Amino acid sequence: MPPVGTTVQDLFPTLSENGDWPVMNDNVWEILDPNSAEGLMAQLERMLTSLGSSIPEPHSGTIFDDSNGIIHIHPGAKIGPGVLVEGPAFIGENAEIRQGAYVRKGSWICARVVIGHCTEVKHSLLLPDAKAPHFNYVGDSILGTGVNLGAGCKLSNLRNDGRNILIRDGETGDLLVDSGLRKFGAILGEGVQLGCNVVTNPGTIMETNSGAWPNVTVSGLIKSGQTVKE
Repeated sequence: MPPVGTTVQDLFPTLSENGDWPVMNDNVWEILDPNSAEGLMAQLERMLTSLGSSIPEPHSGTIFDDSNGIIHIHPGAKIGPGVLVEGPAFIGENAEIRQGAYVRKGSWICARVVIGHCTEVKHSLLLPDAKAPHFNYVGDSILGTGVNLGAGCKLSNLRNDGRNILIRDGETGDLLVDSGLRKFGAILGEGVQLGCNVVTNPGTIMETNSGAWPNVTVSGLIKSGQTVKE
């Protein structure tokens, strides 16, 4: 059983079963397993095979590299100059990828998402209306609807020793579960708000409407509505 508060319904209560996003089971982090037949990468590649390639005429300096996978960008998405997108990748309707952003392979970008200037996204799912708008790093992570990352936020995805990432209680530090993943950034439930320059340690899970003050480091499972202040 997953830890209390970490199921799909707990983290993404308004997410319907029908939409331009992958299927997740109650151990939500398992979708970040790049070797799983039901992982983010595998589901993305199946969807892209069905949709086919869709690449707009690039702005000056914009690069769409589909040498390693299909890129499908909705005609209503806005892609700024100097953007680099690597396939496989999906960018949904009315998403905005601003100047100088780097969208790496395995990125599933849903409708109305904002990826801002100098933000890097890698093997991650950004659900509708999530925002990573200014100098952010989003690696092996899931951002729920209405999530906003303050300028300079980094979602760290790899332990220094390279070992499996553990999910711990954010208050006590007690071990809740071994994720089985070597790379796992953060799972941010709907409405999570992070202040400027927040860093989340690998394996962070923040429940709905939680948050963090600027310049703090967040670790473990953070309860719904809780604000991390130091």
